Amino acid sequence: MTLKQRSLAIGLALAASPAFAAGTPFSHFTPMTGDVGAGTLPEAAPYRLSSPHFSQTTIVARDVAQAQRFDSGSYDMHTANETGPDAGRYLFTVFETGQAGIQRTDLRTMITTTIWSSPAAAPAPNSHVAFDASRWTPWGSFLTAEESWSDPAGPASLYGRLFEVAHPLADPADIDLVHRAILPRIAHEGLAFDKDNNLYFVDERNDSHIFKFASAKPNATSGDDYFAAGQTFVLRVGDGTVKEATGAATWIPLTDVNGVALPGAVVVTDPNGLAAIDGRATPKLPAFLGTRFDRPEDLEIKSLKNGRQMLFVAATTNHKVFSIDLSRDTVKLFASQDTLDMATGQPAGSAFRNPDNLAIDAEGNIYIVEDQPGGVADIWFARDENHDGVAEAIGKWASLSTVGAESSGLYFDRFKPNVAYVNVQHPASGVDRTIMISAPCPARTNHGQDRRRGHGKDRDTD
Repeated sequence: MTLKQRSLAIGLALAASPAFAAGTPFSHFTPMTGDVGAGTLPEAAPYRLSSPHFSQTTIVARDVAQAQRFDSGSYDMHTANETGPDAGRYLFTVFETGQAGIQRTDLRTMITTTIWSSPAAAPAPNSHVAFDASRWTPWGSFLTAEESWSDPAGPASLYGRLFEVAHPLADPADIDLVHRAILPRIAHEGLAFDKDNNLYFVDERNDSHIFKFASAKPNATSGDDYFAAGQTFVLRVGDGTVKEATGAATWIPLTDVNGVALPGAVVVTDPNGLAAIDGRATPKLPAFLGTRFDRPEDLEIKSLKNGRQMLFVAATTNHKVFSIDLSRDTVKLFASQDTLDMATGQPAGSAFRNPDNLAIDAEGNIYIVEDQPGGVADIWFARDENHDGVAEAIGKWASLSTVGAESSGLYFDRFKPNVAYVNVQHPASGVDRTIMISAPCPARTNHGQDRRRGHGKDRDTD
């Protein structure tokens, strides 16, 4: 059998497998081919879905006139209140705009409230811009951050900050947003916590980097304690000179254990007089050299039943997703245009472009969301049967038709494994939407799966 024949046989076997039999309801689908076409579906139900058993419903539509509430649009990433009182009841997303904000949807009443908005638009000294990340913390608060930072050659920006809402279920009048200044300034996108409560983050820019913050109090019960002291590291693969390298890696410290910049690190002062480590400039210096990735965007962590964890990183520009074995500090290429397409058995090629957001379902399956315009924007399911951090194949799971839009913030409900949420961001119509995608209730699922610590299947062979 030739390589081409073997690839086709593998791909067709994957595509024909009814359901990926032991999987979640969302892994029961027929991989799609082709493009959905811009504007071919109504904006209220804008996805071509890969199973006739999936359904979609708009649960939030942007108030364009902002007559009822502040809603600047560009809905980005999601999370829910994954722990604590009424766990799973509220869905949070953020506005990636020049006047950022946070909204909260009550999934019982389907009422959406803006719980916080920036007091001013950019470039005012009290402005906040481009909120992107949404992550629930181990101690029960909400994190977001700004996807905006300055180039090393230019003046320091106001932005690039990480923020915490300590009491995100409070009345909007009582919501307080706190800048956690211990982290370096970068253009934030994804955030992820591992089982030891280390916080991973990325700088969303070409020639940028992957970081880890290790708190001095990893089991802290408040953000005040967690962010009071800790050490920040940058990822170096090999000797750090090869862009998007794979292989053995190390974490290079940028600060001491208290969060103080090490000698030689680039420290800047922003227009508000706040000093910070420049997380874009520092890892380019020989003493702190980090491996460069082109537009590292989202992060997701998968836990295997043998205790190992893998950090997945979407690197948009070169159409790649990487996996990092956090136990062995090893980086692999998880998915790329060379990965087999389940529908054809051939390399996905240009059908797979600009991987941006990542999501994980109740069984630890990874989903890859493209940053592409409606009509050609797809969400892919990644098949990694042996959990070695290299996908055997990827398949089109959903495709967005809304003109001018992209998908963002795919999030699988921790408490209802047959429900997921995804945002339709910045459509030409101006009406951003949150879409709920539902599947039939599974006969067997892993209920209560933690988004941060999603378990894999039984076959942990690597």
